[in-house]
This record gives sequence, C-alpha cells and structure tokens, in this order.
Amino acid sequence: MSPQTLLQKIISSVLRKFLAVNERINLSFDAPENVLVVRQHNQFGDLLASVSLFRAIKEKYPKCRITLIVSPENHYAVEKNEFIDELFIYNKRELFNLAYWQKVKKTIRQNFDLAIVPATVAISKTSCLIAAFSDAKIKIGTKSLDGVKNNLSFVFHYPVALNWKKCPDAHVSDFILDIVRPFGITTKNYSSSISYDMDDARLAADFLETLNIKKDDYIIGFHIGAGKPPNRWPLEKFIKLIYLLNNYHPIKIYFTGTNADKDEINYVQSNLGFDAGYFLNKSIPQLTALIAKSHLFITNDTGVMHVAGATRTPQISIFGPTNPFNWAPVGQDKYFQRKSDLISDVDEEVVFNLSKYILEKRNK
Repeated sequence: MSPQTLLQKIISSVLRKFLAVNERINLSFDAPENVLVVRQHNQFGDLLASVSLFRAIKEKYPKCRITLIVSPENHYAVEKNEFIDELFIYNKRELFNLAYWQKVKKTIRQNFDLAIVPATVAISKTSCLIAAFSDAKIKIGTKSLDGVKNNLSFVFHYPVALNWKKCPDAHVSDFILDIVRPFGITTKNYSSSISYDMDDARLAADFLETLNIKKDDYIIGFHIGAGKPPNRWPLEKFIKLIYLLNNYHPIKIYFTGTNADKDEINYVQSNLGFDAGYFLNKSIPQLTALIAKSHLFITNDTGVMHVAGATRTPQISIFGPTNPFNWAPVGQDKYFQRKSDLISDVDEEVVFNLSKYILEKRNK
C-alpha cells in the first residue's frame, strides 16, 4: 500500500468516526423552514442549471428560506436570483483567515432543518464536508454518481445514488432534481432564471440607444467567444451569417464578451466592415437585461448561452462536442444547431435559415 493510499484511508477513518450519521429509511420529514444548499462547483452553466432545484424546493415549501453556498468563480450566475434568500461565497483560500472561518461557521450553523448537496458532473468532497459540519438536522447528498462511489456518503442521512447513464440525453436541469425526487421535491419548470433591476434595464436601454435603431430593425446579439476552443464556431462563419441576415432584413447587432474574448472581438472589429455595438465586461444581470430587449441572440456553447437561456428572447445555440440535449437552454423559442463533434461543421446557411424562421414567426 502506497503512503498516499494509507493516508487517505486514515483520513477517511477519522472523518467517518466524527462525521458519520445514521442513514434513514423513512423518506418523509417535516416541512423545513430553513434550507442549506451547497453548490460550489466552478462551472457557470452548471450553477444556472441548478435553478430548477431551487424552484422545486420553493414550490414544495413556499415559506422556506434558502441559503446557497457557491464558489468565487460562479457566484455571479445566481446574483439577485428570486429563489435564493442568502448567498454565501465559499473561498477555500481564505480558510486560514480566522475572521473568514468565523463567517463560514456562522453561515452553516443557522439552525438548518435540511441540507442538500446536489451533483451533476462531479462529486465535490468540499461540498460534502461543508454539509457535514453544518447544523442541519437532515442531510441529503450523493451516494454515487454514474457508478463512482462517494467516499463521504456517510455524512448524509439520505445518500442518493445518481446515474446520468440511465438516461444520457436527460437535461442537466432535470437530472439535478434526482437528488430530491425521492422526497417528492420536483417541478415541471426546468427553465433557468436571472433577475435584474431597474438600473440594469436602464443601462441596457442606454446602450441600445447608441445603435441608432430604426423602427423596423431587428436587434440581434452575438456571443462569439467560449472558454473551450472546441466550442467556438469559426469567426468567418459568424461574419458570413451577419451579412446574410443584413441582406435579408435591416438589423442592428451587438457583441457580448469579456477581456477573455478580446482576440475574437478584435478580429470581428477588423474584418466585419459593419457597424456594431460592443457590450463588454458587464455583470450577468446587466447582460440579461440587454438580451431580454433583443429579437434574437446567437451564441456558442458557453456560459453566456445559459444567460440568454434565462430570458424569453429567441435563441440559437451552436454546439460541437457537447451533448445539446444535456446542456442547451430549454423553453419556448430556444433552438440549437449541431452537426458533429466539430462545431465548424455547422453551416452558416443553416443558422441563417433558422434565424429567418424565428424572426418571421414573431411577425405572424
């Protein structure tokens, strides 16, 4: 046995001794008033897809209060979310700061009736331990994920086996509910939700004024970047699509992005030869407010795709290697295009024809 394996066994044994709880068989419990959800994965889209879980909890227990623990990387996905009563950003880099540790302790010990640790793409050991150290009377978490055992499942009164492989095309907002379905907690509404205020709406309106929009213009937004290179549709195809759209009907366009997308933005600015607006480095609520005022939004498979998915704006998401049935936004007027694992195989004519269909449908 290697020293590393031995150390892991010793740590597991110690944690089990002090944190293990008795597993319960009876699935019923009193309606909770104070609920803790620990969802501190780093993926932005994964957190936005968790909105169905928050909604389901509120639908089942309308009077309950939800405290959500998230990571520094993705907390902005649920800022101002209508279902979250308290948002706490867990930053493990600050744990050796005594004052910060006191904040963590105060947050997770608020006389919680129920703690839930969901999982979709991975099991977070940190999330399990946060729930374990909380004062929640009942703790629900993952027993295994796609056959991979959770070595910390002993901290949960109700460890639940999750298996995405049973239905590989299930949407993430549906699959995430499997952690609570055994307890009658579910919803028929899988859509995401992002709230914004009047200031956000005003900023979006002021930006649109700079585009000199005429009465019959279609307002179309584009997000041309993506954190993963395989998820980036070729910029040349975006440019060809824009010219096809402009030849079909007068349009005003804008691009969203951050400093991470500067190469793509610079390329478009240099090669488009077409007036456009650039809505860059804005907050998620501000971005949501702008997309909500648009006639169409076209995006790569990336975080902003999920932001647009939280609006009622018609949307086309372009996919490559990722399964769109798992991750594409759901709801009315939410469309995706995918041909193969190579996103470049999606033809701009196909996206144009779908865009025409969407825009013509709104005028009927």
